[in-house]
Amino acid sequence: MFRGINSVNLDAKGRMALPARHRDALAGSDGKLVVTIDSRERCLLLYPLSEWEIVQRRLEGLSNMKRSARQLQRLLIGHATDVELDTSGRVLLPPMLREFAGLSKRLVLLGQGNKIEVWSEELWQRRLDEWLAERAGDVIDDGDEFTGVSV
Repeated sequence: MFRGINSVNLDAKGRMALPARHRDALAGSDGKLVVTIDSRERCLLLYPLSEWEIVQRRLEGLSNMKRSARQLQRLLIGHATDVELDTSGRVLLPPMLREFAGLSKRLVLLGQGNKIEVWSEELWQRRLDEWLAERAGDVIDDGDEFTGVSV
């Protein structure tokens, strides 16, 4: 599983090197990954193929007669792209997805359990500052789903 934050570079060909600890977590996936867009933020979501297959099955199980479900299917499944780790531990991010997330030289990788969020370093810092300014920690006080969570 993925956790923690890392800063990495995107090379001129659109490749990013995954930190060694993330490559180790991908050992069971034979380097096969899926990258797609996030439906709420301008970042990318990078899944081991086995984890993505679970997500895709759940998305496909939603009724496409519901507008919100169909929209989510179009965004996530429609943008999902198979990628692989090369022998140097790099992943080539497709140009359309790089453009969507505004990725250039400096990236932030944010572990999120079953996936890694890939952010433009500039956008990540801006969003982090916004969330902290909004006192994001107070959100926990308002939600029943956080009952029993201690951080």
